Amino acid sequence: MLRDPRHYDYAPYRGRPKIRWPNGARIAFWVAPNIEHYELDPPANPVRSPWLRPNPDVLNYSWRDYGNRVGFDRMADVMARHGVRGSVSLNVALCDHFPDIIARCNALGWELFSHGIYNTRYLYGLSEAEQRAAIRDSRETIFSYSGQSLDGWLSPAISNTDETQHLLAEEGILYTLDFMHDDQPMPFKVRTGRLISVPYSLEVNDVPLFVQRQCAPDAYVDILKAQFDQLYAEGEDNGTVMCIPLHPYLIGQPHRIGALDEVLRYITSHDKVWLATGREIAKWYINHHHDEVTRWLASINTEAA
Repeated sequence: MLRDPRHYDYAPYRGRPKIRWPNGARIAFWVAPNIEHYELDPPANPVRSPWLRPNPDVLNYSWRDYGNRVGFDRMADVMARHGVRGSVSLNVALCDHFPDIIARCNALGWELFSHGIYNTRYLYGLSEAEQRAAIRDSRETIFSYSGQSLDGWLSPAISNTDETQHLLAEEGILYTLDFMHDDQPMPFKVRTGRLISVPYSLEVNDVPLFVQRQCAPDAYVDILKAQFDQLYAEGEDNGTVMCIPLHPYLIGQPHRIGALDEVLRYITSHDKVWLATGREIAKWYINHHHDEVTRWLASINTEAA
């Protein structure tokens, strides 16, 4: 029988409790570089193969490896130029494979959160115990290499199961990016503990835009500016969130990096923009808005029932 995920309540956009960001900001703006490591010949998964071509798919492996060799530094340079910190969606095995990347993230003051162990190892078919082990492995590895707590989660290839969000809450994770359902943070319904979603986006993610839609760099700039303009205008009444997900093997290409530079220059030229990390957004929302929004959601969904 078809059913909805039952992880969150319906919330009409109009009539919501007001979200107020620090210092009167209209919009919380954050950038999520997906810094990933793909295995050339990963263990077989019963649901999905990571490679389109027969193994060994050297073409696609080396394309993604470009991001860690060249694209990362090019992307990081542009972000630093505009004072924008990254919140890294990290395949944590990268800590062992490319520790110099992690060292630069630490030096720049970037947040590290988990995007699974490798981007070629999915959650599909894993038991709760196996998923919990992956979460704990991520926590221990990130702390070992950065001293940071693990506060956010994006399942590798967004391969979350019905149990994933419950396990995240039980393991003390603050926020998830596995659902793309809103432009504001939202409380999640979990069996124990507390978890919120922080807005992430496939609409302005460079993989769908550049790979699937064959978007030119100038069109990418127009799309991201339009995304910002609308959310910035709406944020005057009720605070919004804009996330730009990036992949260094795509945005870090020589013919595309100027587009990121232009977008960040445009966004940071506005006032009342909070240049935040995912962790900062989650903590502010939990401390200032979570309980009020939870009560409001309960009242409107009780009435609807």
